[in-house]
Amino acid sequence: MRNLTLLTDLYELTMMQGYFKTDNNRTVIFDAFHRKNPCDGAYAISCGLEQVIDYIKNLHFTEDDIAYLRSLSIFDEDFLEYLSNFHFTGDIYAIPEGTVIFPREPIVKVIAPIMEAQLVETAILNIINHQSLIATKAARVCYAAKGDGIMEFGLRRAQGPDAGIYGARAAVIAGCVGTSNVLTGQMFGVPVKGTHAHSWIMSFPDEYTAFKTYADLYPDACILLVDTYDTLRSGVPNAIRVFKEMREKGIDLKDYGIRLDSGDLAYLTKKARKMLDDAGFEDAIISASSDLDEYLIDSLKTQGAAITSWGVGTNLITSKDNPAFGGVYKLAAVMGDDGTFIPKIKLSENSEKITNPGNKTVYRVYDADGMIKADLIALADETYDESQPLLLFDPVETWKKTLMEPGEYSMREIMVKVFDKGECVYDSPNVMDIQKYCKQEQATLWDESKRLINPQVVHVDLSQKLYDLKQELLHNYGREKL
Repeated sequence: MRNLTLLTDLYELTMMQGYFKTDNNRTVIFDAFHRKNPCDGAYAISCGLEQVIDYIKNLHFTEDDIAYLRSLSIFDEDFLEYLSNFHFTGDIYAIPEGTVIFPREPIVKVIAPIMEAQLVETAILNIINHQSLIATKAARVCYAAKGDGIMEFGLRRAQGPDAGIYGARAAVIAGCVGTSNVLTGQMFGVPVKGTHAHSWIMSFPDEYTAFKTYADLYPDACILLVDTYDTLRSGVPNAIRVFKEMREKGIDLKDYGIRLDSGDLAYLTKKARKMLDDAGFEDAIISASSDLDEYLIDSLKTQGAAITSWGVGTNLITSKDNPAFGGVYKLAAVMGDDGTFIPKIKLSENSEKITNPGNKTVYRVYDADGMIKADLIALADETYDESQPLLLFDPVETWKKTLMEPGEYSMREIMVKVFDKGECVYDSPNVMDIQKYCKQEQATLWDESKRLINPQVVHVDLSQKLYDLKQELLHNYGREKL
């Protein structure tokens, strides 16, 4: 595990020194959440919790860290002495990786002395924002492919090694069948896949020899890149020639086929499919790449492109059309002298930036068919009885209400405890198990909420108790201004 303690904004440390100097280390609650889904979608996918856990476990200031902070000439020796013995002692709750999430609900909740809670803000947001963004983008790409395999291979276009490594991890969690990133495969036990480049073809005297040599080396995974010179006149015929020779040698053709990386993919793949089928290779894979994203894949599917496997690089690993997740970290409560939490609220002229106060949790409400009806943000001490009716209402347009009778709904608390008094109490599943869970999660979304354009919004409601608390604080702050 790497020590990422100084992966923070300077003002977190200057605030910490301010709290230290004023003897303010009250226990507080911070919520990390996002305000808007990426790509104008109706949902996001939570991701990155395992790396947050690793960060918290290894949170400490080394001698070199202290020496560097001393060199900045803004920190006093007594504060630096405090940092030299620093470790996290608080509680953390989070929504598990692979869970479908919606705006405004806490993804991570930190309950800790304010100096500790303040320090971890930047790293938590950095980790959760990036991986949740790429996981959400990957989920959209996989949805567009309608069951075809998506391979992530954007490493060379990612914004640095970490973005490539953890972006690939997030993409696999959200549904990609594998990645070209070998280090991600080693670190997280995910499938790695790949074929060859145009340079392989060009390095041989002719295309046929390049194909034949590759097939001799990798008969059990023989995907041939056919667009180096002329896809239909050269590439596909030479691939068919090699496949015939393999079959004549008694090789059992399994994972084999062709890949295209340029040209009119709809036209070329339909023509290539017919050529392969006529030659007796009906089960040959046709893989395509070339600056794909969910919109282009959806268009190609509509055009009847004969593509069964998709390689998606730049537009996925960078989430090119929506390069930031926008998660924030806001103070929700401060412990009073009596040991109870005093709820806090942030006001804004932009209504979407007004926060939800207090110590909260999140319940998922399902209909009788197990599909997501809504999410309910409630205070942490609230409980619900599914044998009683449940009234949901829009927290903005409060006249919009839904009454669900017993038997018509079920509920699940989706936040889990991750750290208890500084000790990790949560075991992160492996990536492939998270992928299975994520697939189950996405299956609880209505197709109307998964569509790429103008999706149906999933409601995130407040409990009556939380709504009343929020209105009371809004009323009191408004009255103070008068």
